[in-house]
Amino acid sequence: MSLAFPIIALAGKYDSVAIGESVLKLARFLTERGHEVILARQTAENLDIPDYRMEYLSDIGGIASVVVVLGGDGTMLSIGRVLARSNVPLIGINQGRLGFLADIPLDNMEATLADMLAGRFLSEERILLDASIYRNHQKIYGACAFNDVVISKAATGRLIEFEVYVDGDFVYTQRSDGLILSTPTGSTAYALSAGGPILYPTQESVLLVPICAHTLTARPISVDSSHKVDVVLTYAGDARVHFDGQSYWDMQVGDRVRVEQAPHKLRLLHPLNYSFYETLRQKLHWAT
Repeated sequence: MSLAFPIIALAGKYDSVAIGESVLKLARFLTERGHEVILARQTAENLDIPDYRMEYLSDIGGIASVVVVLGGDGTMLSIGRVLARSNVPLIGINQGRLGFLADIPLDNMEATLADMLAGRFLSEERILLDASIYRNHQKIYGACAFNDVVISKAATGRLIEFEVYVDGDFVYTQRSDGLILSTPTGSTAYALSAGGPILYPTQESVLLVPICAHTLTARPISVDSSHKVDVVLTYAGDARVHFDGQSYWDMQVGDRVRVEQAPHKLRLLHPLNYSFYETLRQKLHWAT
């Protein structure tokens, strides 16, 4: 019998020794079911898991049929950015509490995976954002974000000022602690804490959510992800632009940050009983 996912890669949180037991348990389970198992090299070496084929994460997308990620949503973000261009699907196993991205609980991972690998799963695609920083009309930095691109004040803690344009059309000037440019996936992260709305994760929109704006009339807005959003820094003691909260670049007055939908999407696989709204109820403690 041919397998729908003959080669399965496992990647986990690199700095978590506790995850090693789960990775090894899952590797043995999948091998016994006839799958070829590959371990992300950094995961295998850091957790001291020999005896399995190892490949660099950047190469796994061209080899594996599916990648199972063990960790939390932060791990899914970092691994997802690397693998999105390869179009390989991801399955998330959550080591802790239920996550928005890593949604399969650890204590049920074998039964759930067995069902999914037999072809009983839901598939969805999520957009990502490409961000480019221009200084004196020259691109000086670029990065990809799965959740959000955040332009904010830095060490001095003083308000910054910036102008926002959508496809070259002037939107507003704002003085605030910053601005969150979020994907629908990121609408349940920092953007939600800043008062932004929740978007269904497969929408193709970009949220613009002010952070503590110096006016009571500032409100989040949503634009179609086909548009290009430019943010020009006009005043700042110091400022930074952050990408998924996992990397950043220091900005100068006059810098322009251009944010647009990335040309590739990330494909996620969920169990058949997956419900985004159920996840919201559990994570946000809504009444049932």
